[in-house]
Amino acid sequence: MHDVSAYTRILLLTEGHLGVFTSKTATVLLRFRGQDIVGVVDSAYAGKDIRKIIPGAPDRPIYADVSAATKLKPEALFVGIHPTGGVLPAEFRKQISAALRAGIDVVSGLHTQLARDDEFRALASRSGARLIDLRSPPEQRSVAAGRAKTTRCRRVLTVGTDCNVGKMVTALVLARAAETRGLAARFVATGQTGIMVAGSGIAVDAVVSDFTAGAVEQLVLAAGDCDVCFIEGQGSIGHAGFSGVTLSILHGACPDALILVHHAGRTHHRSEPSDPLPPLRAQWLAYEAVAELLHPARIVGVALNTHGVSEEIVRAESRRIETEFNVPVVDPLGEGCEALLSAALVLR
Repeated sequence: MHDVSAYTRILLLTEGHLGVFTSKTATVLLRFRGQDIVGVVDSAYAGKDIRKIIPGAPDRPIYADVSAATKLKPEALFVGIHPTGGVLPAEFRKQISAALRAGIDVVSGLHTQLARDDEFRALASRSGARLIDLRSPPEQRSVAAGRAKTTRCRRVLTVGTDCNVGKMVTALVLARAAETRGLAARFVATGQTGIMVAGSGIAVDAVVSDFTAGAVEQLVLAAGDCDVCFIEGQGSIGHAGFSGVTLSILHGACPDALILVHHAGRTHHRSEPSDPLPPLRAQWLAYEAVAELLHPARIVGVALNTHGVSEEIVRAESRRIETEFNVPVVDPLGEGCEALLSAALVLR
């Protein structure tokens, strides 16, 4: 797989979708690889202040099209969205084609494989640009056998009450906090956006189901000689469409500790069928029970996503969870993850 961490001049393509939840990939890259981002392409927001749209983002210009942004001399155009189903939106084709004509590499984490598109391949061939699809399964296939629990490192997995709540962000902030303490820490990427940040990993939802847990196991084994690794969770155990990948990561990683990630005030799944979220206690017990089938793991803390939520709701939800479960509850972006890290490290 290509090491996309080598790019230092990146354009983000969000065409009409720029926003914290609607362009999750772009949001994470702006926050965690901001030094490598030179601009954003989105005609709906061209000329606006990105810091008012993505809190915590660095000041980067938004352009109406790729042609206007070529003066920044970008090396690559990263597709900055992660829609349900992973299909390339029709409105993105024009900008991708423009980038390829200009000799700019295109990096995508969608299920739609750009390198299989005849038009894109022809343009890339003429200009020498590369088409890089990150959501591709590894050539090696292995069936999980619980080998991850033999690693030296402490394994910490982020799990969620829903999709798109901040499991990856929490794992990234935890890894940084551990490094600050002087620990040898690794972030284990299991999705395309995580790979864009870390430069390596496997988009596990592109792996054949029989081998998904095995792919996660291989990732953890590769990171197993560090002090602590933070595995990026996917999906949610209570979501009809995505519980399969959640369970595969849980059993492939054999975590020692779990961090539950929840969006304060969210009552229904964001993705179809948008059913009510199962009660927090039911999900809590389910995660711990399923983990214990292979390797005991307790939820030691809650990462609370507070974006777009009033302070009153955040305070009330934090108090309720702390009182009911007696674990630390923090906003990773607003407060950091020191309390969660301490809880994850002391558990045995």
